[in-house]
Amino acid sequence: MISVERLLKHMAWANQKVYSAAETLPDEAFGAYIVNPEWTVARILEHIVGGATWYVNRLEIENWKEIPTPKSGADVKVLKAMLADFDAKILSAVKHGEGKITGKYDGKDITRERSTIISQAVHHATEHRAQLIDALEFKGYKVINLDDIDLWAFESEVG
Repeated sequence: MISVERLLKHMAWANQKVYSAAETLPDEAFGAYIVNPEWTVARILEHIVGGATWYVNRLEIENWKEIPTPKSGADVKVLKAMLADFDAKILSAVKHGEGKITGKYDGKDITRERSTIISQAVHHATEHRAQLIDALEFKGYKVINLDDIDLWAFESEVG
């Protein structure tokens, strides 16, 4: 059986790698996007952290927090620390095992298995890290490659 903890540790590791790389970007890079100007690098960086706080809330660990949109590498450093905290809290939810969690979403009661929420947290972060890296590469910023944050790289670095 695949370890959920290992997948969450990979997610947290990859998130930190990407945010560390984003800290080095010039300010103008935060406006980069591929097709939809709503999804700039700055918006994606904010959205990944915003998603993480939402999953922490959905897992009934703590209330959701407002996340600022970064404008500089210094702002990304703040988001990186927040994301590390949220990722650790998502990992901590594994100790509770499987179980149903009911919460309000768009005014409706929605019940999900804990594993579904945790799995979605991993998928959400993965999807948007790829989107972020693609937006950067599209505009000529090559600060990190997807191969640098895949499971092979994680296994090589972390073991």
